[in-house]
Amino acid sequence: MVWYVAVGSAVGGVARFLLGTLIQQRAAGTFPIGTLVVNVTGSLLLGFLLRYALGSSAMSPEVRALLTTGFCGGYTTFSTFSYEAIALLEEGQHERAGLYMALSLVLSLAACLAGVIIARELLAARARA
Repeated sequence: MVWYVAVGSAVGGVARFLLGTLIQQRAAGTFPIGTLVVNVTGSLLLGFLLRYALGSSAMSPEVRALLTTGFCGGYTTFSTFSYEAIALLEEGQHERAGLYMALSLVLSLAACLAGVIIARELLAARARA
Protein backbone atom coordinates (compact mmCIF):
# COMPACT_ATOMS: atom_id res chain seq x y z
CA MET A 1 0.00 0.00 0.00
CA VAL A 2 2.89 2.35 0.80
CA TRP A 3 4.20 2.05 -2.75
CA TYR A 4 0.83 2.98 -4.21
CA VAL A 5 0.78 6.13 -2.09
CA ALA A 6 4.43 6.89 -2.95
CA VAL A 7 3.87 6.58 -6.70
CA GLY A 8 0.69 8.66 -6.54
CA SER A 9 2.44 11.33 -4.45
CA ALA A 10 5.33 11.58 -6.90
CA VAL A 11 3.01 11.97 -9.87
CA GLY A 12 0.79 14.44 -8.00
CA GLY A 13 3.76 16.57 -6.95
CA VAL A 14 5.09 16.71 -10.51
CA ALA A 15 1.60 17.56 -11.82
CA ARG A 16 1.30 20.37 -9.25
CA PHE A 17 4.67 21.78 -10.26
CA LEU A 18 4.03 21.60 -14.00
CA LEU A 19 0.45 22.88 -14.00
CA GLY A 20 1.03 25.58 -11.38
CA THR A 21 4.15 26.84 -13.15
CA LEU A 22 2.51 26.80 -16.59
CA ILE A 23 -0.53 28.73 -15.41
CA GLN A 24 1.51 31.22 -13.40
CA GLN A 25 3.83 31.94 -16.32
CA ARG A 26 0.91 32.51 -18.69
CA ALA A 27 -0.88 34.75 -16.20
CA ALA A 28 2.18 37.01 -15.98
CA GLY A 29 1.20 38.56 -12.69
CA THR A 30 1.92 38.33 -8.99
CA PHE A 31 -1.45 36.89 -7.93
CA PRO A 32 -0.85 33.16 -7.18
CA ILE A 33 -3.34 31.93 -9.78
CA GLY A 34 -1.31 28.76 -10.43
CA THR A 35 -1.60 27.67 -6.80
CA LEU A 36 -5.26 28.67 -6.68
CA VAL A 37 -6.05 26.55 -9.74
CA VAL A 38 -4.15 23.59 -8.29
CA ASN A 39 -5.97 23.87 -4.94
CA VAL A 40 -9.39 24.14 -6.56
CA THR A 41 -8.86 21.35 -9.08
CA GLY A 42 -7.33 19.13 -6.40
CA SER A 43 -10.33 19.71 -4.16
CA LEU A 44 -12.71 18.91 -7.02
CA LEU A 45 -10.80 15.73 -7.86
CA LEU A 46 -10.55 14.48 -4.28
CA GLY A 47 -14.23 15.16 -3.62
CA PHE A 48 -15.17 13.21 -6.71
CA LEU A 49 -12.76 10.33 -6.11
CA LEU A 50 -13.62 9.78 -2.46
CA ARG A 51 -17.37 10.07 -2.92
CA TYR A 52 -17.24 7.74 -5.94
CA ALA A 53 -14.88 5.25 -4.29
CA LEU A 54 -16.87 5.13 -1.07
CA GLY A 55 -20.17 4.86 -2.96
CA SER A 56 -19.17 1.95 -5.18
CA SER A 57 -16.88 -1.02 -5.34
CA ALA A 58 -15.30 0.13 -8.61
CA MET A 59 -11.96 1.05 -6.98
CA SER A 60 -9.73 -1.29 -5.06
CA PRO A 61 -8.25 0.03 -1.80
CA GLU A 62 -4.87 0.22 -3.52
CA VAL A 63 -6.13 2.33 -6.42
CA ARG A 64 -8.10 4.53 -4.02
CA ALA A 65 -4.93 5.10 -1.92
CA LEU A 66 -2.89 5.83 -5.06
CA LEU A 67 -5.40 8.40 -6.33
CA THR A 68 -6.51 10.04 -3.07
CA THR A 69 -3.77 9.98 -0.44
CA GLY A 70 -1.10 9.62 -3.11
CA PHE A 71 -1.95 11.73 -6.15
CA CYS A 72 -4.28 14.26 -4.52
CA GLY A 73 -2.05 14.50 -1.44
CA GLY A 74 0.98 15.14 -3.63
CA TYR A 75 -0.98 17.49 -5.85
CA THR A 76 -2.42 19.55 -2.98
CA THR A 77 -3.20 18.96 0.68
CA PHE A 78 -5.82 21.68 0.36
CA SER A 79 -8.00 19.05 -1.24
CA THR A 80 -7.93 16.99 1.95
CA PHE A 81 -8.87 20.01 4.03
CA SER A 82 -11.75 20.77 1.67
CA TYR A 83 -13.07 17.23 1.71
CA GLU A 84 -12.89 16.93 5.49
CA ALA A 85 -14.73 20.23 5.93
CA ILE A 86 -17.49 19.12 3.54
CA ALA A 87 -17.73 15.73 5.28
CA LEU A 88 -18.29 17.47 8.62
CA LEU A 89 -20.96 19.69 7.06
CA GLU A 90 -22.70 16.71 5.45
CA GLU A 91 -22.72 14.97 8.84
CA GLY A 92 -24.52 17.99 10.29
CA GLN A 93 -21.54 19.01 12.41
CA HIS A 94 -21.74 22.65 11.37
CA GLU A 95 -20.04 24.10 14.44
CA ARG A 96 -17.13 21.65 14.20
CA ALA A 97 -16.82 22.31 10.46
CA GLY A 98 -16.74 26.07 11.04
CA LEU A 99 -14.17 25.70 13.80
CA TYR A 100 -12.06 23.37 11.64
CA MET A 101 -12.15 25.78 8.69
CA ALA A 102 -11.42 28.86 10.79
CA LEU A 103 -8.61 27.22 12.76
CA SER A 104 -7.07 25.71 9.62
CA LEU A 105 -6.99 29.08 7.88
CA VAL A 106 -5.90 31.23 10.82
CA LEU A 107 -3.36 28.82 12.30
CA SER A 108 -1.87 27.91 8.92
CA LEU A 109 -1.45 31.57 8.00
CA ALA A 110 0.01 32.34 11.43
CA ALA A 111 2.42 29.39 11.15
CA CYS A 112 3.48 30.49 7.69
CA LEU A 113 4.06 34.03 8.96
CA ALA A 114 6.10 32.65 11.86
CA GLY A 115 8.20 30.63 9.42
CA VAL A 116 8.80 33.72 7.30
CA ILE A 117 9.82 35.75 10.35
CA ILE A 118 12.16 33.04 11.64
CA ALA A 119 13.79 32.67 8.22
CA ARG A 120 14.12 36.44 7.86
CA GLU A 121 15.81 36.70 11.26
CA LEU A 122 18.10 33.77 10.52
CA LEU A 123 19.14 35.34 7.22
CA ALA A 124 19.74 38.69 8.91
CA ALA A 125 21.85 37.03 11.62
CA ARG A 126 23.92 35.20 8.99
CA ALA A 127 24.44 38.44 7.08
CA ARG A 128 25.69 40.18 10.25
CA ALA A 129 28.12 37.35 11.04
